Amino acid sequence: MQRIRLRYTKRGRLRFTSHRDFQRAFERALRRAEVPMAYSAGFTPHPKVSYANAAPTGTGSEAEYLEIALTARRDPEALRLLLDESLPPGLDITDAVEARTSGLADRLTASVWELRLTGVAHEQAAQAVADFLAAETVEVRRTTKNGVRAFDARAAVAGLEAAPAPSDRPDQGPCAILRLVVRHATPAVRPDDVLSGLRAVADLAPPVPAAVTRLAQGLFDEESGTVTDPLAPDREAVLAAPPTAAGSAAAPEPAGAGPA
Repeated sequence: MQRIRLRYTKRGRLRFTSHRDFQRAFERALRRAEVPMAYSAGFTPHPKVSYANAAPTGTGSEAEYLEIALTARRDPEALRLLLDESLPPGLDITDAVEARTSGLADRLTASVWELRLTGVAHEQAAQAVADFLAAETVEVRRTTKNGVRAFDARAAVAGLEAAPAPSDRPDQGPCAILRLVVRHATPAVRPDDVLSGLRAVADLAPPVPAAVTRLAQGLFDEESGTVTDPLAPDREAVLAAPPTAAGSAAAPEPAGAGPA
């Protein structure tokens, strides 16, 4: 009867949760919030939840997306609040909109990442970025279940820049911030692949593992070089809907009894 698209985060220590861990936590939150979920057919029915391009385990994210199918209409914001209360802090539901368009996954064509390189001076990182961007190809290797695979990490990078550390950490030594815009390609180029590329072309090797956070993902705008909000078309469609079509969404049923 209704589809809702949600944006959620992985923050703090919960960045180490796997996608399967999040699935279990989210399904428990659905039960606690008494969400009227639609279920798949067959001998082992599952709630109809579609996940899109989940971030790798160990990386934080401010922009993860999923879609749920309901058997009764609910107000998206009320539903968001109930689910957010039912999840542990760090797994936060930050946005919700009724799905009025198709192809959410097709609008996730690029991601914006922040890479914090503790122990690396801004000048060193900036020179490494310049060397990386000047290269036509940057071959990196990744171990997969089928063995070691070599691929080009440069072609998928739409933007890469270095910035100095924030001024709120003056006594903690050097720290460079990389802002990376990468297209979703096949094979997928991940932030750790770009770090491997920086090591290959500029011998940039942070003394401690980089702290990686996805800041945004969505449709890549070639003209501006920015990544757009993938939920914006649904919000626009809701606002443009005639009163007769939007009436049932404006006066929804109560959104459940809340967390246990």
